Amino acid sequence: MNKLESSVEKLLDVVILKTPSIITGIIILIIGRFVVKFLLNLMRKRFEKRNIDLSIRSFVLSIVRIVLYALLFLTAASTMGIETTSFIAALSAFGLAAGLALQGSLSNFAGGVLILLFRPFEVGDVISSNNGTSGTVERIDILYTTLIGGDGIRVFSPNGPLANSIIHNYTKIVNRRFEYTIGISYDANIKEAREAIMNVLNSDPRILKTPAIEVFVKDLGDSAVRLTVRAWTKKEDFASANNENQEAIRNALDKQQIGAAYPQTEMRIVSDQNGGIDRIMKS
Repeated sequence: MNKLESSVEKLLDVVILKTPSIITGIIILIIGRFVVKFLLNLMRKRFEKRNIDLSIRSFVLSIVRIVLYALLFLTAASTMGIETTSFIAALSAFGLAAGLALQGSLSNFAGGVLILLFRPFEVGDVISSNNGTSGTVERIDILYTTLIGGDGIRVFSPNGPLANSIIHNYTKIVNRRFEYTIGISYDANIKEAREAIMNVLNSDPRILKTPAIEVFVKDLGDSAVRLTVRAWTKKEDFASANNENQEAIRNALDKQQIGAAYPQTEMRIVSDQNGGIDRIMKS
């Protein structure tokens, strides 16, 4: 009985001794809860003002909420005299292990955050990148971007490599340039070929006058004079003008009897002294 009374007295002494710190910890929890709510509401209003994407808005707010409440409980527990060192060490080890295990996913998450914040493209844009991704953007999620390719196949592109690549956005432009390389024979008249091409492009209302149409000699190849043709259209006319003018230019050159160039190989037959074929030489 004496031992029980002694134990109760020690417990009461500890409670009395710890009462101020316990009360302080409870006050910290109550005030901290209101502070956390205030900060979350402030962040939410800031996100709404900057028109941050809903998916990244909810995800970031959830992460911040968890971190703030964890810090609040650790602070209150430390104030009450509860040892938190081992708990912090366990959390650190768990975070390190999770980070190593989810390294690829974290990279995609960071890429998704950058895409949703800086918006290099939006849903409905036609894009391509140097990592092989191309198509119309159907959906932007926190880890993956979904595109519809030109063949109708749905492509899921990880946001990490996509955010770190060079992105070409064909929807954000006003005008677009197409370019051909046309080979004509050395017997053809370059001036006549240029005039025939210019007549075709100038007669097409989809071709813009500014910037000016360009037709010039690119280089003198082994079997052809190669001409470069450049012209500009509005972005919505690009595909039709690009495809149809190739055929129109070829027909115009044929009408002017300006022949296309084909690869040629010169063969020389070397005879022996008896008149037989000794060897064939190609050049």
